[in-house]
Amino acid sequence: MTTSAADRSAEFEQHRPRMFGIAYRMLGSAAEAEDTVQDAWLRWSAADRGDVLHPGAWLAKAVTHLCLNRLTSARARREAYVGPWLPEPVLTGDGALGPLESAEQRDSVSTALLLLLEQLTPVERAVYVLREAFAYGHREIAGLLDVSEANSRQLHRRASARVAAGRAAAAGGGDGPAAGRSRRFRPDPAQWRVLVEGFLAAARDGDLARLEAMLAADVRCVSDGGGVVSAARRPVEGRDKVARFLVGAVRKYGAGLPVAVASVNGEPALLAGGAAVVLQVEFADGLVSEVRTVLNPEKLEFLAQQLSRSPGLSNPGW
Repeated sequence: MTTSAADRSAEFEQHRPRMFGIAYRMLGSAAEAEDTVQDAWLRWSAADRGDVLHPGAWLAKAVTHLCLNRLTSARARREAYVGPWLPEPVLTGDGALGPLESAEQRDSVSTALLLLLEQLTPVERAVYVLREAFAYGHREIAGLLDVSEANSRQLHRRASARVAAGRAAAAGGGDGPAAGRSRRFRPDPAQWRVLVEGFLAAARDGDLARLEAMLAADVRCVSDGGGVVSAARRPVEGRDKVARFLVGAVRKYGAGLPVAVASVNGEPALLAGGAAVVLQVEFADGLVSEVRTVLNPEKLEFLAQQLSRSPGLSNPGW
């Protein structure tokens, strides 16, 4: 049976959100995810329609294998990346990453989890993403990855254990460098806003004593400038150092910038200067435990495109 170009395109578009969601979780980059989906389109448009029994499965397999190929070169690029590497921030209010109604779904795109997934092998990451974020069964995953069902289960157990170990270390368990850190928690949006408003006001006022009182002793500040814009080349750690760094950064770069609140990677975040800076603040035991800022303009292009289509962001006038 022949299929028209229009029908092929319509069928592909029907599955585009899931393909982009898989690719973003696999790669941590919206730009690379878009390129991967485009490569999948080239394969789809050239495929013999008679060989495609289940379009959704065919496209999921194509995009997953394309991601596995990309991850090999991505690792090399990240090793040469200037300063800390953070995933590209993506607005999660417009459905770009699929439904994020449950805590588990939101966690599947959180910056914290995407950073943990960087520690997995490419195939472990694929199995974990397909199973945890998209609820594929191991038989389906085996077909998508061309592995046995038993191997899929083994890879998932291994990946889950490594993610759990990373979470435990971040929460204060284990003997690693993160041991002893306060337990992370997610305040509700209203509580988060109150906490962040006080945090931001102290930084803008240059009130070091008040700011330090809001920071955990082992607080970290990670800035991703990619060598394109000025940013700390290493994480800043410790209450005193982070407080002074934030006050200096706000004085130098943040004076007069409008700040808006948006859902980014499933969590509330601050957008400064439109899409010039994305700032995420994590809390533990009521204190700021980690601050992450993405300043690399190349990493903010996708978010800027989303903003142009989503004018209804909250702007508290901070």
